[in-house]
Amino acid sequence: MEKIGRYFLMLKLVFTKPNKWSVFFARLFDELNYIGINSLPIVALMSAFMGGVIALQTAHNISSPLLPAYTVGYITQSSTILEFSPTIISLILAGKIGSNVASEIGTMRVTEQIDALEIMGINSLNFLVFPKVVAAVLFFPILVIFSMALSMFGGWLSLTMANLSTTETYILGLRSFFDPYNITYALTKTVVFGFLIVSVASFYGFYVKGGSLDVGRASTQAVVSSSVCILIANFILTQMLLL
Repeated sequence: MEKIGRYFLMLKLVFTKPNKWSVFFARLFDELNYIGINSLPIVALMSAFMGGVIALQTAHNISSPLLPAYTVGYITQSSTILEFSPTIISLILAGKIGSNVASEIGTMRVTEQIDALEIMGINSLNFLVFPKVVAAVLFFPILVIFSMALSMFGGWLSLTMANLSTTETYILGLRSFFDPYNITYALTKTVVFGFLIVSVASFYGFYVKGGSLDVGRASTQAVVSSSVCILIANFILTQMLLL
């Protein structure tokens, strides 16, 4: 309970008006590149292969003649949009971004750079964490839309290369029973996941004590805690938004 209280106290200090908007926007653009652009390669790789595996497994398991051929495309589309792209990609990014954020802020803490900022009268939490949170909330939905597109492309590529479906049948499945609300649901989850990843990682980095070994432990704790928070939030949001 003490950690939860300190976490919400941290958020109260994070979400304050920046002293200089020019400095905030400069840091925001740096974080957009660091958190967003640099994550594109891993998201692209994971999404393409994830979509291919979903499509191949679905095609392998559907043997009933009563099911239309486009079912594979439909299941690939719904699985990707509803769960795999927003949740699995967020868990992967929790490992990549969460550990980096915790290590960066934790290193600044143990090397007394944060103390120097506070001595100069700067709100260190607002200065360091706020741009990261905004960058994650803004760019995570873009990453997930990119992931959805590549997953469906990976599904098409794997099916056509294995001669398990035609392009026309697969596209028909992608378009069948498509509900635009599923996109809204997925992107809503993604915004929450992005916020949790960066805020939890910043919490563990900011309050680390000790030396470099403790920074490493804080990074590990940040990844584990943010992953657990994502799973819990995923369950709660599904209950709220889909049921």
